Amino acid sequence: MSKKYRFRSGSEKTMAEFLTASDIPFDFEPHYIPYVWIESKRYLPDFILESSGIILEVKGRFKLEDRKKHLFLRESNPDIDIRFVFTNSRSKLYKGAKSTYGDWCKKNNFLYCDLKDGVPQKWLDA
Repeated sequence: MSKKYRFRSGSEKTMAEFLTASDIPFDFEPHYIPYVWIESKRYLPDFILESSGIILEVKGRFKLEDRKKHLFLRESNPDIDIRFVFTNSRSKLYKGAKSTYGDWCKKNNFLYCDLKDGVPQKWLDA
């Protein structure tokens, strides 16, 4: 192999050695290929306010998979009203991030609050 590759497994390295020994030109992980992963999922809301149907989703950690889920959920169900109640809305989305949970909510038009501050009364009265 004339190029230096960084393989993720011994199997990938073995395949590259085989292709090289067989004089078969190849590229290894040259670029990403976009795709859409569609599957049927179900969402179990934390709390639903009976008078208004508002869903309160309580989050300590707000992982990437949760953020994606809520975007797909809203896209599939545009009439539901999900609002987040965070342990700390100022937590960073991930280590080293500049954006916070609250920033993500603002960007994606979700209402949110911090549990320690209490749920806004107007949410409860809606």
